[in-house]
Amino acid sequence: MDFRKHLLKILLLLFGLQLSAYGQEFSTAGFYQTDPKVREAINFNVGWRFVKQDVEGAEAKDFDDSNWKVVNLPDGMELLPLNASGGVNYQGPSWYRKHFTPDEQLKGKKVMIHFEGIMGKSKIWINGQLVRENFGSYYPIHVDLSDYLKFGEENVIAVRPDNSNDHSYPPGKPQETLDFTYFGGIYRDVWLITHNEVYVTHPLAVDKVAGGGVFVHFDDLTEESVKVFVDVDIANEGIAKDLQVHLSLKDKAGNEVAKLKEKVNISSDDSEQLKMSFTVKNPKLWSPNHPHLHHLYVTIKDKKGNVLDTFRNRVGIRTIELKGSEGLFLNGKKYPKLLGANRHQDFAHIGHALPNTLHYRDALKLRQVGMNVIRSAHYIQDPAFMDACDELGMFLVAAIPGWQYWNKKEPIFQERMLKDVRNMVRLERNRPSILLWEVVPNETHFPEEYAIKATQFTKEEYPYPGKYTVTDARTHRSKAQKYFDVLYANDQVEAHKQKSIFKREWGDFVDNWVDHNSVSRVAKQWGEAPQVKQAMHYFKEEWMEDGELQEWPSMTMIYGASESLFGATLWHSFDHQRGYHPDPFWGGIMDAYRQPKFSYYLFKSLLPTSGLEDVPHVDAEPFVYIAHLMTPFSPKDVVVFTNCDEVKLTMYGEEIGIKKSTAPNSPVPRVPVVFTDVFKKIDARNKNKKGYGKIDQKWVESAVMKAEGIIDGEVVTEHSRWPAGRKRRLLLKVDDMGITPQADGSDITTVVAYLVDAGGAIKRLSDEYVRFTVEGEGELIGGVNNEINPQKLLWGEAVALVKSSTNPGKVKVRAEVLKDGINAPSFAEIEFNTVGPQHQLHYTELPQKEQEYIPAPLLVNESEEMKKLRVELQEAKKQLQEYKLNEVGKQQDTFIE
Repeated sequence: MDFRKHLLKILLLLFGLQLSAYGQEFSTAGFYQTDPKVREAINFNVGWRFVKQDVEGAEAKDFDDSNWKVVNLPDGMELLPLNASGGVNYQGPSWYRKHFTPDEQLKGKKVMIHFEGIMGKSKIWINGQLVRENFGSYYPIHVDLSDYLKFGEENVIAVRPDNSNDHSYPPGKPQETLDFTYFGGIYRDVWLITHNEVYVTHPLAVDKVAGGGVFVHFDDLTEESVKVFVDVDIANEGIAKDLQVHLSLKDKAGNEVAKLKEKVNISSDDSEQLKMSFTVKNPKLWSPNHPHLHHLYVTIKDKKGNVLDTFRNRVGIRTIELKGSEGLFLNGKKYPKLLGANRHQDFAHIGHALPNTLHYRDALKLRQVGMNVIRSAHYIQDPAFMDACDELGMFLVAAIPGWQYWNKKEPIFQERMLKDVRNMVRLERNRPSILLWEVVPNETHFPEEYAIKATQFTKEEYPYPGKYTVTDARTHRSKAQKYFDVLYANDQVEAHKQKSIFKREWGDFVDNWVDHNSVSRVAKQWGEAPQVKQAMHYFKEEWMEDGELQEWPSMTMIYGASESLFGATLWHSFDHQRGYHPDPFWGGIMDAYRQPKFSYYLFKSLLPTSGLEDVPHVDAEPFVYIAHLMTPFSPKDVVVFTNCDEVKLTMYGEEIGIKKSTAPNSPVPRVPVVFTDVFKKIDARNKNKKGYGKIDQKWVESAVMKAEGIIDGEVVTEHSRWPAGRKRRLLLKVDDMGITPQADGSDITTVVAYLVDAGGAIKRLSDEYVRFTVEGEGELIGGVNNEINPQKLLWGEAVALVKSSTNPGKVKVRAEVLKDGINAPSFAEIEFNTVGPQHQLHYTELPQKEQEYIPAPLLVNESEEMKKLRVELQEAKKQLQEYKLNEVGKQQDTFIE
């Protein structure tokens, strides 16, 4: 671990900033818990009863749900196959019910339930009483349960989500004609929030323009000082009180850089929005490569000094300014062009129901390839992903839900769209990562009236400098460009030269919107040639048409554009599922499991080799990657991706040459390094000779291809390939990105199995089935029905999703080929640990562990000792078989001679 990062972690713990044991923390209902005796966030995800159908009367407290399945949230109602596009997911009503007995200590407290997201329209009951009806899928629902709870007895919360098509709320378009998938269920976290009757409100629970909760903004920023403005909305549901409001701002090391105290009197059953400000000297500013986050502590005391409410928010001190043709200015200085990608949030098999660590890992995987801007497609993202962007230094284009649809017949649709605009700004206004507000539905013909109101509402909700709305520059959809601050386009727009430009989607290259064939859409298992083609297309795409050179938006076009274009996001970061089209979108630089394709390394070539010490879990270090597998079907050209200055390629012990990773005719900082016509399959065949007794040889030295990365004339890194040999064993990797999973009953860890040769090279050209089993404090997600387990290798890989239990401890994963045999590849095992949850879990029952398919033992009632001996005997037989195979090899050598 980098010394500075290690020291920072120690300091954070010493100064009590309440980082969890695994180094990451996530906001809960918009705040970070400090003193649970005053304000607590209770994890309410565990132990919900669920049925995937409509049931009459299921809202009643005494309804018999004993035969329903017990699930933990987040829950997407169902598991789906890897290819789940074309409307294969369930649409319709479902039910969730949670039984719980509230703690007697909560008497006299305010008790709120906070749903981060319920897909579709939903109704929520507590003890049979309807407390909320909601229309919309992507915003939190914050409900006061205080007057409905019954202490000393069991209470029941019932929720009826319905993800059926509905034109009356965004996105409005039926899923079978929509380019992304609704999925369903209570697919984000649920929190029980407890606090006193004097408290800081939640911005979506009160209808206050530019109000509710805490609102932080900055002005007069220089390297020497910055003015910090903090608005705090306080409710008092008791008798009139004289209060003290304390603010304390601390940096990441726990040093207090500013503090302030003000007094206020709030009448009974009233509220007050308090406006406070202070100056910070020599502030540590937030930027993508130095994402310094401060911690703003808000504490309310009565006149006797008793703490009535307290929590923490994370604040990034920064200002942004867009200056048209001059580009982006961050903290008063010109900032380089931003490059990133769009992000739909669905994951293989589980749909939208990702736990927090998977959201964080998504952001981290993108940051680790150098991306510094994300467009949320096409809805506001999970709070955990947004938290990660703040922490990792990734700008965000925040978008309301919608895609190519406007409901002209029902005025309620526009009303709800405009409510989404207000909710989005209120929810995300404090994040340093927010760059643009996309307050119009994506690629949609919308009326001018809406454009006027949407931009007006955004300004009302964020009435300070640094607020930028964005829309499409193409006038065939709308002629309302004059109302917006930024335009989506390839480069400067002649009619609006004063406006800055952002490229929202680039790279995808379909032939038509019926068939959707594209060079950019490559399933990883199609192999190296399609993957190379995808990567080179994303780098540069041009062709001749009717005698004229045509160019498609690519990395080359983005970097070659004028300063008006200050940023661009690829379509798309990950493979994802779609509604109307039967094919998934395969244009990601990673697949639906977040495993890389060759184009991943194209982007990584833009990662600097130093200077990211302040970005957690991201190491700016040299790398070189050979995008070639040396198979009989591999192309003649060898493509190498690197962030080094030069690449030296050696094949079969002979130097092929040294090439630069920059090109005078390319505006891109690093270009793919292509060694043309250097690979011949016959050479690889003839050099890759393994004679008698060489079955265990890791590789043939004379058949190796090696790329060396050179900086300032020195070799700093290398990557080697050789023709993958005989399938020898499975190899497992826990793809946790250094983020240790929580034992909260919901967390999911990805474990990847690779089929490798004796030297560890992945045997990409293979199609065995791999069976996973799990022991300890975790269980496998899925089984035979959705081809999750056993699973067919795709490009030499199979992936297991392992869900944590509620007990911290060891998880052991085993992978083996489905049908073992004396010549079959050996099994693999790996272990990892989970840590205790950051927040208290509240539940009365747990889901039953899914029954895994395990083949029957050869002997009935076989003991563990007998099983061990049987495995040892099998290994001995395999070793003997290797000797026999060497004899076969000797015979072949003799025959060839």
